Amino acid sequence: MTVALLLANSGKLTLQSPELWVYLLGLSVLLVIVLRRVLAQQKPLKDEVYMKTVAIEYVQSGVAWIRADGKIRSINASLAETLGGEPSAIVGRDWKELFAQKDRGKMEEAYSQMLLLGKATQEVSGMDVAYSHLEVRLVAIHNHKMRFVGHYCLVVDRSREKALAAQIAAIRNPDPQTSAAC
Repeated sequence: MTVALLLANSGKLTLQSPELWVYLLGLSVLLVIVLRRVLAQQKPLKDEVYMKTVAIEYVQSGVAWIRADGKIRSINASLAETLGGEPSAIVGRDWKELFAQKDRGKMEEAYSQMLLLGKATQEVSGMDVAYSHLEVRLVAIHNHKMRFVGHYCLVVDRSREKALAAQIAAIRNPDPQTSAAC
């Protein structure tokens, strides 16, 4: 039908021809529909990124994303504070440096277990902190082709709980030498 209208107008489209305006109107409607669909597909992605950010910053006490090469790609503020540093100073370092030197062997064993089973949990001490007890969970991350791309390091600081447990144990079982001296 469009071809017949174009030929009836001696084969030329001008700004006064209604066929041109109908064509442009149809094209603009099509572009609006496509744009709405694209924006509707992007909205869930924005929500998903927001939810992941909230979960990483506020739900888990400490989270670090470690690439397959062992370098820390990102770390949340809570974990950086637990370790006594700034996130920007920790990013780019080797992930094993997050933990005390004496516990790095345990973390290597946990890493091997994580590679085999997908996750592993270990209790260790933090780096550069005199009294810290950390419960660390390593979770392997694979891409859509099941290639290992890195892992999450989820950390819960149990230092306060351990200190309170030690105080309770001291109250329940007082040292006989100190009570005899009083």
